[in-house]
Amino acid sequence: MTIRLTTLPNGLRIATERMPGLASASVGLWLTAGGRHERLDQNGIAHFLEHMAFKGTARRTALQIAEEIEDVGGYINAYTSREMTAYYARVLEADVPLALDVISDIVLNPVFDEKEIETERHVILQEIGQALDTPDDIIFDWLQEAAFPDQPLGRTILGPAERVSGFGRGDLTGFVGEHYGPDQMILSAAGAVDHDAIVRAAEAIFGALMPVGAGRIQPASWTGGERREVKDLEQVHFAIGFEAPSVRDSEFYAAQVYSTALGGGMSSRLFQKIREERGLCYSIYSQAGAYEDTGMFTIYAGTSAEEIGDLAGLTMDEMKRAAEDMSEAEVARARAQMKAGLLMGLESPSGRAERMARHLAIWGRVQDVEETAAEIDAVTRADVRGFAAGMADRSTAALALYGPVERAPTLDALRTRLAA
Repeated sequence: MTIRLTTLPNGLRIATERMPGLASASVGLWLTAGGRHERLDQNGIAHFLEHMAFKGTARRTALQIAEEIEDVGGYINAYTSREMTAYYARVLEADVPLALDVISDIVLNPVFDEKEIETERHVILQEIGQALDTPDDIIFDWLQEAAFPDQPLGRTILGPAERVSGFGRGDLTGFVGEHYGPDQMILSAAGAVDHDAIVRAAEAIFGALMPVGAGRIQPASWTGGERREVKDLEQVHFAIGFEAPSVRDSEFYAAQVYSTALGGGMSSRLFQKIREERGLCYSIYSQAGAYEDTGMFTIYAGTSAEEIGDLAGLTMDEMKRAAEDMSEAEVARARAQMKAGLLMGLESPSGRAERMARHLAIWGRVQDVEETAAEIDAVTRADVRGFAAGMADRSTAALALYGPVERAPTLDALRTRLAA
């Protein structure tokens, strides 16, 4: 399997990887325009725009967009993150030109019909309401807000309901004009694909577009803080976060290995100590998320109002203990989990297409799988212990609590326990 890269004169980047033996392909457009590229008055517009792309173009109705892909047995979807928006499809080899035509059409030629804007506004408001009714979903938005207050990176991707209620056609076209240029697009395809054919099609579709310039983002500034939301729920939902390395940081892989060993699976310390030995929760895990210029190490759990104090305290204890006695076997197991997850994800053309797009957005090149595996293997027990010690010494943290939280410890109390 060979990755091929081409950049058009206007800046559009094209990446393909042919996977022999596959009859299908994944093809999509990734744009370096997400939630953190919005101004305050635009918060939620990137996600709104993603929805509106499927509501009709100059050539296709909303129904035709869905039918043309599903008539050939494929599927089409999109997502918005804090740093990217993606539009992608999975189809059989013969239908790759169709998928590229549909995806480019919905991105470049949406009509933004006023009636459809109103319909989709209601859909998004329902989505916001659903998120608020899903504690183990909304708590991560609140944690993000506590970590990065009054910053684009700390705002919800969906946007607040009052702002979404006011968006109009001009808001959508304005964001497109600012961010949807070819120099902010990555066309990525994997599976049963022909690089030269995709480049020719891309030249015809995108070649005349003019660059818009690099999208500006406000540099992240980790602040930390606490947010408590009292509600009559069965459980307290607990999420605590610490600043972590960015995707470009030399400690990025040490953070990932640490997170996996501490709370990445059933054999992890948090799962074994807090769920298996003490029975304090059903779900507990950690994750290390990374952005362009910062990151967040997060631990999440849900437990009863009576046991939140014990759970939170033991979580801090396990973080401290990891800096003192993380074993070689634990580090080796975490490295193996990460490499297996990497390779399993690359068995899918969708996984390969997304990986290429993300790597191009971050580094301007696609890292070989062997290079990534070597970076993981290079993480030593000393690296993990050192990173764990840094986590235990952090004076700032972010805490989000939701549910019957009256007995939950404060962020200051947790910081004190962690530093003791």
